[in-house]
Amino acid sequence: MSLQNTQALHVHQKVTFMVNRYEVFADDNGKPGRLVGFAEQKRLKIKEKITIYTDSSKDAVLFEFNARKVLDLGSGYDVTDANGRQIGLFRKDFAKSLLRSTWHLEQPGWGTSTGAERNRFLAGFRRLWQWIPVIGDAPFPMRYHFDFVAENGAPVFSVDKKTWLRDHYLVLVQDPGVDRRLVIAQAVALDALQSR
Repeated sequence: MSLQNTQALHVHQKVTFMVNRYEVFADDNGKPGRLVGFAEQKRLKIKEKITIYTDSSKDAVLFEFNARKVLDLGSGYDVTDANGRQIGLFRKDFAKSLLRSTWHLEQPGWGTSTGAERNRFLAGFRRLWQWIPVIGDAPFPMRYHFDFVAENGAPVFSVDKKTWLRDHYLVLVQDPGVDRRLVIAQAVALDALQSR
């Protein structure tokens, strides 16, 4: 099955000393199947750029996303293919994200979808978490979920954190027209960039 026909993906993050490693798997009857994407996010970069490869050998680029600005309070991230052609972009809605994290995903010729945290109470608690002395430096242990919808309200895809302590996500795609590379970029960004 081609990546574009995949309806469910599993995104796993592994934290190492210098990088956050992301592995993206196609679904195989509710479990991670074949590896379809691999990325390493270097820590403490001033301007974010993450390259997603087709596998862990890093021989072939699937796509990458780049911050438009060093300090990005909503200008966005461009998603480009291996040849540098625009696939789309995503951006955090800074004002709405003060209370409930909200993202916008745009794909040329397809439209814009908006994703927000499903649970408003949990969104508020997650914001308070970072202000708790000592504890706030630890990763947020609760599971959180995002639902992305089209401008007409139709579901596009969802990202559900499936584990309490490790960062494992299930991505379910409802709209067959959305580019799966954009979906993967947004799913990785929800983990890699969420606290920014």
